[in-house]
Amino acid sequence: MARQKGVIKYVGTLGDIRHFKIKGQEGFFAGMVGGPSGDQVMTAPEFERTRENMNEFGACAKAGKSVRTGLSQIMKQMSDSQVTGRLTSIMKKINLEDQTEARGYRKIEISTQRNYLKGFEFNKNISLNGIFNAPYSVTHTPDRASCEFVIPDFNPANLVNAPSGTTHFRLITSLSVVSDFEYNATTNSYDPMDADLNEVNDIQFSGFLDLYAPIPATTISATLPGGDVPTANTTVLQCIGIEFYQQVGPNYYLFSSGSCLKVEDAF
Repeated sequence: MARQKGVIKYVGTLGDIRHFKIKGQEGFFAGMVGGPSGDQVMTAPEFERTRENMNEFGACAKAGKSVRTGLSQIMKQMSDSQVTGRLTSIMKKINLEDQTEARGYRKIEISTQRNYLKGFEFNKNISLNGIFNAPYSVTHTPDRASCEFVIPDFNPANLVNAPSGTTHFRLITSLSVVSDFEYNATTNSYDPMDADLNEVNDIQFSGFLDLYAPIPATTISATLPGGDVPTANTTVLQCIGIEFYQQVGPNYYLFSSGSCLKVEDAF
């Protein structure tokens, strides 16, 4: 049944036309009612290609979710509304690179295609390099279990584009592990090739830094917990970011906007 949304706007079905909204996009959309049934899609020979695409698409969504889960502590304030779809799209590109498995069962071999994730901005509307312009470097240990985010001394008043009302900010670095995924015929689903390490993470913050005072040289280190060491079937994402606060008395209040996070390296 159609539902009125204003003077003439509505969502729902009217005759043979259905009207709907798409998350993250403005306006209303319309499409024809109908199409094949669910049983047809899942069993008919003419939909074999569709089933192959569905199988791999679900796997790509699962791999993208592992990236987000590894950063779930800070994802809410750091990402845009379309980050899920953008990560799934990257995983699909990685999936298409596999030439060893049959279509519909191709691996998501992130460990051989890490460049697809380097430079990924979790909020496409806010670039870290447009907000934080101070010089910095990132390093990681040979075993990929630890990393550092190194920032020489700088004056944030000139090099940080903060939201109005900001008094302080914090810098962030993180390590998070995402496994390659492969089809498991026993479970009839895609599973991480290293389930124990998949989504393992460490997220570290600087102290609260005064936006209007020179900042001394700062190093933020992160180390995977429990002595975990990444394996050949895993990729470690080193992300860096910044979040903004307003100090009121002894308390610091996080701004709901302006924060950003970037995959600085994938190794």
